Amino acid sequence: MMVPPLALFWLVLSGHYTFLLIVLGAVSVVLVCWLAWRADFPERDDVVLPLSPRLPRYVLWLGKEVLVSAVAVVRKVWSPRPDLRPVVGVTPSPDMSVFTQVVYANSITLTPGTLSLDVDEDRIEVHSLDAEDVDVLRDGEMMRRARGLETRR
Repeated sequence: MMVPPLALFWLVLSGHYTFLLIVLGAVSVVLVCWLAWRADFPERDDVVLPLSPRLPRYVLWLGKEVLVSAVAVVRKVWSPRPDLRPVVGVTPSPDMSVFTQVVYANSITLTPGTLSLDVDEDRIEVHSLDAEDVDVLRDGEMMRRARGLETRR
């Protein structure tokens, strides 16, 4: 179980050793463990996230996309006559591993102006401030790059 080492690590890094903070920290650890147990969230040692050597390139690309989208959203929202056309659309995500779907859906949510609402086996439901953004997702650039993170075995 990782709770004691992580709690000790937090304690060392925080530098706060007052009785109240230690007690509150212990109570929060117990509460989170109890909630995880109630949610039937088992501790599993066999869950390993595959790391790809392509991850740094993806993170840099996603950072650029976030910045470009943030500027576009600010321009739309702050314009004297905002041209916002919110829409809920679907972008395909066929034949993806669970890991890749999670990366793809989280990347959509991290990009300003878009939000992943629901993830199914072969599609992701997306809310967007503009229908054009859903069309860009359907073009598949982000999906292709997320798929590039899958490790080949």
